[in-house]
Amino acid sequence: MATLGPATADPSVLRGVLEAGVDVVRCNLAHGSLDEHRRTLGDVRRTADEVGRTVATLVDLPGPKARTGPFPDGGVVLVEGDVVRLEGDGPSDADAVCVGGALRAALRPGDVLTLGDGAVTMEVGGATARVVTGGRLQGRPGVATRPERTPERTPTATDLDLVDALRDAPVDWVAVSFVRSAADVEAVRSALGPAGPPVVAKVETAEAVADLDAVVAAADGVMVARGDLGLRVPIEDVPFLQRRIIRTGLAAAKPVITATQMLESMVTAPTPTRAEVADIAAAVQDGTDALMLSAETAIGHDPVGVVRTMARVAARAEAEVDPSGGGLHAAVATGPGRVADAIAGAAWRAAADARVAAVVCWTRTGTTARAVARLRPAAPLVGLTPSPVTARRLALTWGVLPVVEAIEPSPGAVAGAAVAHARRLDLARPGDVVAVVAAASGRPGTPPDLLHLVEVD
Repeated sequence: MATLGPATADPSVLRGVLEAGVDVVRCNLAHGSLDEHRRTLGDVRRTADEVGRTVATLVDLPGPKARTGPFPDGGVVLVEGDVVRLEGDGPSDADAVCVGGALRAALRPGDVLTLGDGAVTMEVGGATARVVTGGRLQGRPGVATRPERTPERTPTATDLDLVDALRDAPVDWVAVSFVRSAADVEAVRSALGPAGPPVVAKVETAEAVADLDAVVAAADGVMVARGDLGLRVPIEDVPFLQRRIIRTGLAAAKPVITATQMLESMVTAPTPTRAEVADIAAAVQDGTDALMLSAETAIGHDPVGVVRTMARVAARAEAEVDPSGGGLHAAVATGPGRVADAIAGAAWRAAADARVAAVVCWTRTGTTARAVARLRPAAPLVGLTPSPVTARRLALTWGVLPVVEAIEPSPGAVAGAAVAHARRLDLARPGDVVAVVAAASGRPGTPPDLLHLVEVD
C-alpha cells in the first residue's frame, strides 16, 4: 500500500508505482484539498485500467489529530535548546510552530509536545516551548500531547463532512483514525450507509488496544498505526501489540495493514537500513496482509524505487513463511460460520496434501476468499468474482489475485472458469490439480459449502 502525495503527482510516477507492485493506494485526507483527492482517486482508477492491474483506493479520515501549520518547502531543523513561539493557526517556521487555536488554548506549562511521530519533542513554557529533542520537520506533522488536551472524539465533524463529500468518489475502503471503541467504527459505517465502502479501524490508542476484540469485530479491516500508537503506549510494547493485532485480525478473517516508518530512511536515501528490512520481514512473518508506505511515497525522492524495494523484501520474507501455520486457524470450525470455516480448512489442507497448483474461490462479496486467505495456503489464491468492486476490495487481502468474470454460478461453470483462469495466469498446466471453493447453490449470500478438486486437461 502506497500513500500518494506531491511525489506521485506526475502521471509517469503514479504509473510507475502501480507497475512496481502497489495493490492499494492511500489518500491521507489530513493533507491536501478535497478537489485534489478527487482528482487523485480518478487518476488512480484510470491508470490502473491502463496498466491492467486491480488496485484499491483507501481514504484515511484525519480524525481528531492536531497538526502544525505547514513548514516551508524543504522543512526546518529544530535543535535541542531552541525556544520557539507557539501560535494558533497559520504557517510554521524555525521561530514559530502553529499547533491550531483549540490545542494552543488548551496547553499548559509543563506539557510535552511530540511532533512528527517522535521526530521532535518540546516542553511548553507558556507562550513558548523549548526543544527537548531536535530534528527536521516538514509538511504538516502531527502533534501529540496529553489526551485530555485533545478531547474531541472519532468521528469528528470534519470526518463526517468528508464522508459525505466523497460519497460519489471512487473509494474502495475508508480508514478511521484514533478509534477508541467499536462504537466509533459503527458511527462511521452508519454515516457511509449500507452501500458504502468497508471500514478499516486504525488501532493507535490505548483504548482501542484494550477493546481490541470488539474493535476488530466491528471493522472490516484493521491497521496497526504504529506512529501514534507508539506515542500513546510504552514504545517497547509496540512490537508485541503489532503481533497481537495482526493475529486478532487473522483469526477474524479481517485484512490487517502494518503502517508507519516501514522504509522511512528511503524518503531521502537510495537504500533502506538493515533494521527496516528486518522490520518488514517480521511483519510478514507475523501474518500482516499489507505493508503501508507513507512519507516514503508521498514526499520521498524516489517513490517507484521504494515500492520496488518493499516488494522485493516482502517477496523474500514470504518465501520463509511456513504454510503449516494456517492449521491453527483451520482447526477452528465452530459457530454459525463453521461450514464455511470447514470448507476453507479443507482447501488449505488440499493445497498441502494434494499439492494443488492453485486455489480458486468463487465469491460475490469477498468473504469466501478472505476465509481461505487467512489460513495462508501454500498454493496461489485466486478470487473469482462477478463484481469489479469486490475485486478491488480484495486487493487488500493477503495473496489474493482478483479476477472479474460474470459467469453462471453453477458448480460446473465455476470449475470451468477456475481452470481457465488458473491456466491463463500461468498457475496451472495440464496434469495439475486446481481446488475450487464455492457455494453449490450459487445464490447471493450463501456461504461456501463446496470444495471441488479439478484436474487440468
